[in-house]
Amino acid sequence: MDIFPCSISLRARAKSIYLVLINYLINDFLEVIMNNLNQILIEGNVVRDPVTKQTPKGTPVCTFSVASNRYMKQDDDYQQEVSFFDITTWSALAETCGKQLAKGRGVRIIGRLKQDRWNDPDGKSHSKVHIIAEHVVFKPEFKGKKKDEQRQSEKEPVVERVGESTAF
Repeated sequence: MDIFPCSISLRARAKSIYLVLINYLINDFLEVIMNNLNQILIEGNVVRDPVTKQTPKGTPVCTFSVASNRYMKQDDDYQQEVSFFDITTWSALAETCGKQLAKGRGVRIIGRLKQDRWNDPDGKSHSKVHIIAEHVVFKPEFKGKKKDEQRQSEKEPVVERVGESTAF
């Protein structure tokens, strides 16, 4: 005799609950496996002075470009390959980059790739990939400084993360 008033047996209900739990576990497992990794680390030199603007809501945005060099040996010669990357920073990090960066300054960028897509008035589709910086390390500056000042700048480089305040 079934103690539950419905017509489904206890074994059928347990099996149904078991299948639902298995389904949730499989979906959670697949979600963990199927999440994509979108992270990039670029090290290079700033190509031109950064441009800092504000969104209509007042959020600072700083954009700049970084050149990264790669050297490779081909036959008996060394070849240089230069890649240019557009970088965008937001909020407190944007303000810090606007103040600290200048053309030629070395930086290390940790961030993610973002692809913008749009259609022009003729209907032709365009796309551009750029880097949204989440972490920036400013390398020490050495140009035109005396040796004592160089030693001062060789100390810990300035590091800024999204959401942290700057303590200069």
